[in-house]
Amino acid sequence: MNAAICEVIWFLGLVAWYVIRYPFERRAKKVSVTKSVYDRRDRSLLALAFVAMFIVPLLYVLTGFPRPLDRPVISAIAGLGVATLGAALWLFYRSHADLGRNWSISLEIRKDHRLITTGVYQLIRHPMYSSFFLLALAQILLLPNWLAGACGLVAIGALYGFRVSQEEQMMLEFFGTEYRYYVSHTKRLIPWIL
Repeated sequence: MNAAICEVIWFLGLVAWYVIRYPFERRAKKVSVTKSVYDRRDRSLLALAFVAMFIVPLLYVLTGFPRPLDRPVISAIAGLGVATLGAALWLFYRSHADLGRNWSISLEIRKDHRLITTGVYQLIRHPMYSSFFLLALAQILLLPNWLAGACGLVAIGALYGFRVSQEEQMMLEFFGTEYRYYVSHTKRLIPWIL
C-alpha cells in the first residue's frame, strides 16, 4: 500500500463519516431543544476538532505540507489504519442510530429526551467520542505525516477532556438516579476498561 492509496482511503472515510451523519442531523433538527449548553468554548472545541480532523489532513493530502514531517508508509500499519477506520465508522453509525432523535452536535437536551441504555450504549456511555478517537487513530495510521496524522488525536483529546464531564453533569441533572445507575454499570469509552 502506498501513500496515495492511504490518502484516498482516508478521504473516503471522511465522505462516509458525512454520509452517516447527515440524515441524523436533519432529523434531529426537527426536534426542539429544551436545554443547551452550547457556548463559545463548545464552538471553539468543535472548530478545533474540525480543523485538526479535516482541514490540516486535507491540506497535507492536497499539498504535501509539511513534507519534512513525513514518515515511511508501512503496509501493515496502513492495513491496521483501514481496519480502525472501519471500526470508527461502524461505531459512529451505531451511536447515531441508537440515539435517534436524541442526538445533537452540542450538549443539548431535546423535547421528550430519553436516556439511551441499549445498543452500544449498553456497553459504553460515550460511543461517539470512542468513534472519534478511533477516527483520529485511523488518521495517524493512514496519513504518513506526523503533523497531519497526530493533530486529530490531540484535538479529539481536548474535545473529550473539556466536554465529557459537562455532558455527564447535564445528564445527571436531567435524569438523576436513572443516570447515576447507568454510570455505575458502564464505562465511558472502552467496554469494561475505561
